[in-house]
Amino acid sequence: MKACKMLLLLSGFALMFMMAATAANAPTLTFKFTTVRVPGALSTTVGGINNAGVIVGQYQAGKGITRGFMRDGGKLTRIDHPKGSQTICRNINSSGVIVGNYEDSSSSTRGFLYQNGKFTEIPGPRGATSSAANGINDNGLVVGSYSDSKGTVHGFLLNGKKYKTLNVPGASATIATGINNKDHIVLYWQDSMQNSESSLYNGKTYRTIDVPGATNTLAGDLDNADDVVFQWFDVELHPHAALLHGGKYYTFDHAKSMGTYGLGINDRRVVVGFYVPDNNYGGGFIATY
Repeated sequence: MKACKMLLLLSGFALMFMMAATAANAPTLTFKFTTVRVPGALSTTVGGINNAGVIVGQYQAGKGITRGFMRDGGKLTRIDHPKGSQTICRNINSSGVIVGNYEDSSSSTRGFLYQNGKFTEIPGPRGATSSAANGINDNGLVVGSYSDSKGTVHGFLLNGKKYKTLNVPGASATIATGINNKDHIVLYWQDSMQNSESSLYNGKTYRTIDVPGATNTLAGDLDNADDVVFQWFDVELHPHAALLHGGKYYTFDHAKSMGTYGLGINDRRVVVGFYVPDNNYGGGFIATY
């Protein structure tokens, strides 16, 4: 299974939408959307948000050109890895440390950590042929994925310089996407039917957390209460977003969307991601609930 490259970004034009979301046997949550686009970008995706409201993501600067960004209040910082192309900023912790990915000169994906203007490589454990850094908590622990020499995709937890491989039992591929301050980790993985499922790992056991009724469930991130944001697909393979909040699932879609993808969450009842409008040029979103 090839790790998917998800587009992420944001903008200066804020359009507000209201959307009610419900789940079976659950009260209604109302999601209030703000659409954001990086000025001049063809598309924008928001990948992560910290508790201060700083967001990170990626934008399409031109055909085949992807660049990362951070937005802190009204200040937008564009981020490009100096050793490669196709930079994606995937998430950010409370200290402002960013993790993400880029493509090197051989078109292999490589993970990175970005702090105070400096990039640090996250190559994966010894023998990895590619890597992706997807989540970071306030203690600096990083999660992501890597490919081995046989092309198998594994999740990883990086603590300092020590890697721990994460494989959901029975999975043919595992990708870790988020970690909270309790060191709980969300992952999505490929099952025997080649469908994507998701799990919450508490350091000892993997608990399946698939969205009810979904054909594919991809967990994007979690907060410190173990609430999880997802992207999921229905029986017609249409993409939607979902939130696991207080033990109940809520599905939600942007009002002007052909497809909505949930990617990040903080502890302030805010989720982020991107949506695909009718013109197919995606917009990032921030949604409160």
